[in-house]
Amino acid sequence: MIAEKLDLSTATVSLALRNSPLVAEETRKRVHTLAEELGYIYNRSAASLRTARTNIVGLVVHDILNPYFAELVAAVENELGLHGQTVILYNHGDDPQRQRVFLETLLQYRADGMILCPAAGSKASDVSRIVEAGLPTVLIARELHDLADVPVIRGDDRVGLRRAVEHLISLGHRRIALVGGQQDSSSASERRAGYEDALTAHGLPVDPKLEFPAASSRRAGRDICGDVLAAEPTAIVCFNDLLAFGMMMELKRRGLEPGQDISLTGYDDIDEASVWSPGLTSVWNGQQEVGRLAALTLLDVVSGHPPKEMRALVEPELRIRETTCPPKA
Repeated sequence: MIAEKLDLSTATVSLALRNSPLVAEETRKRVHTLAEELGYIYNRSAASLRTARTNIVGLVVHDILNPYFAELVAAVENELGLHGQTVILYNHGDDPQRQRVFLETLLQYRADGMILCPAAGSKASDVSRIVEAGLPTVLIARELHDLADVPVIRGDDRVGLRRAVEHLISLGHRRIALVGGQQDSSSASERRAGYEDALTAHGLPVDPKLEFPAASSRRAGRDICGDVLAAEPTAIVCFNDLLAFGMMMELKRRGLEPGQDISLTGYDDIDEASVWSPGLTSVWNGQQEVGRLAALTLLDVVSGHPPKEMRALVEPELRIRETTCPPKA
């Protein structure tokens, strides 16, 4: 009926209802306006039977409350939306079993593909069996070793953390604490390696007493601050910005001013980092670019084209603000 009234082909109307970029914007508006007037709702299930595509993509992360992932999700949704894809977001909370249930659900509902930040402790087999069952997949933020046939898009964690530590060393710091990171995730191991790289390159010892594993949250930063200060560092490198924010609050409560009494860096450079007082020195982790590239890579894989890169590392950028300074005499 819509095609007849607008003098369009049924194929054009179908593409317009799916918001395909192949249809001119003006034509899409005309189709959607008439569909709304007629009370027409696009039947995605019926269309998927004809095309073998659902235009649904699963986006699976471990902590949607972390603004880093909110920014990454926004980038993925924006890029996929331009190509007529609908995103279903799931938060597995670093629980491999919850992750497994949702991945199987995506298969059952015939999703076109999946962008996944694997749960800490995931095995390569957890993902490979889903891929082999027919669900195109791209990994983001974290990677799984021994999974060479699945594309990975992430920031270069090792390089980013090394740059943060080298910045502190250049200011004169020699006792630098590393706070945070789950040791069964690739991002934690990569950032710890960057920390060690910087210390070793400048002839400084890697002291286990200056390493403090912790959850990636403000509360964890507040709770662990006393233990970190007891080790007497002159500078603290945090696994992410949320940890750094928690430590900043606790440091201030204890009468210490970040950037004057002690140096502090975060990681990810979420929007909030630049508006805190003092502004947080942080490493931009490329979340917008990671999200965009992951979406484009998945679209290639779903279309049957080989990905341009199987392992793309977005180069991080150290953004120096007010929380780092030379050590106090």
